[in-house]
Amino acid sequence: MFAIIGIVLVFGAVIGGFLMEKGHIEVLIQPAELLIIAGAALGTLLVANPAHILKGILGGLKGVIGSSRFGKQRYLDTLKMMYQFLNKVRKEGLLSVEMDVEKPKESTIFKNYPTFLADQHACDFVCDTLRMAITGGVEPFDMDQMMELDMEVHHHDAMLPITALSTVADALPGLGIVAAVLGVVITMGALGGPPEEIGHKVAAALVGTFLGILLCYGVAGPLSSNMNKSADDHNGYLHVLRVLLLSFLKGSAPMIAIEMARRAIPAHVRPSFDEMEKHCKNSGTPAVETTAAA
Repeated sequence: MFAIIGIVLVFGAVIGGFLMEKGHIEVLIQPAELLIIAGAALGTLLVANPAHILKGILGGLKGVIGSSRFGKQRYLDTLKMMYQFLNKVRKEGLLSVEMDVEKPKESTIFKNYPTFLADQHACDFVCDTLRMAITGGVEPFDMDQMMELDMEVHHHDAMLPITALSTVADALPGLGIVAAVLGVVITMGALGGPPEEIGHKVAAALVGTFLGILLCYGVAGPLSSNMNKSADDHNGYLHVLRVLLLSFLKGSAPMIAIEMARRAIPAHVRPSFDEMEKHCKNSGTPAVETTAAA
């Protein structure tokens, strides 16, 4: 939502300032210049990237429009879910959660947290790690190495669409110059004509440069930066799960493992110990997760 407000504010401020200086808004409406810039930018994006990166860009842009998926409530619900899971292990043993790990969507614990299940990578990250724990024979250090490797690969893949969008953003001013040069070529062909016509063509050429720079620094660049922060948020979420699982693998009590994970949560969304304890020991279904499922 803030991304949309920001983009509207950028265009509103630029156009508003232009109008305050007695500019005519119709001069800025140059479909041909916009076609050159937007079409060339889209073309370079298609040439430079395979399909899975293009899908990643679309998915990232959808995520930018909404609010962050990793707020305090998301972390509280995750800690509660893992607290219930670890308590089941403590009471009934590791083999009692084998089916929860193998079929998380049918798990009596995980199915109450549809937001977690919808995050396919986080779900696989937890279940694959627990599957290895149930199998046995793997030291906690080696499990930590596997989790770290998983996180590195996932973060690298998440950064590819962001890098692609940043590259297009960097190219937009150059594409604006291309549109401007073409406008100058057309203007040169009209020399000797009415001054009004020449002035209009020069204005259209300059609008090409204006659009290229505005789309770069006012739209594409900030969107790629926002996507980068979203990728970092997801990586931070996986890090919290990693800390929790490693503490569990080392034999810590459920509440100790949960507290260690709480300490790894980013400060701006970290719940207090009392909030965490009350939430974990509340036997009700998490309201936010249920709403998300609906």
